[in-house]
Amino acid sequence: MAKSVSSCAFFFDAEPAGEQGRHALDACALCSKPLRRDSDIFMYRGDTPFCSEECRYEQMHHDAACARQSASARRKKQQQQSQSQRGGHETATATVSRKADVSVASY
Repeated sequence: MAKSVSSCAFFFDAEPAGEQGRHALDACALCSKPLRRDSDIFMYRGDTPFCSEECRYEQMHHDAACARQSASARRKKQQQQSQSQRGGHETATATVSRKADVSVASY
């Protein structure tokens, strides 16, 4: 038991995989201000450290704006695809009805 206790380290003392020499909680993710081990660290999205509530809040608002913009672009793209599919369907129907010399009701 004593062997396992002496080999334990705090999670922030371990180096992240692939990033030798850089600790995960060394600096604020927004302003890069060094984070002291004896001061509060404000976390966001599980593993992103910030030096203050203000930095964390600013990042949260930035992420929310990006999410809104992405959602808006996605909706616009879906609407364009929907309109082009409807337009393609109506054109195909009109072409078939002209060839068959039949009138077709639109929906």
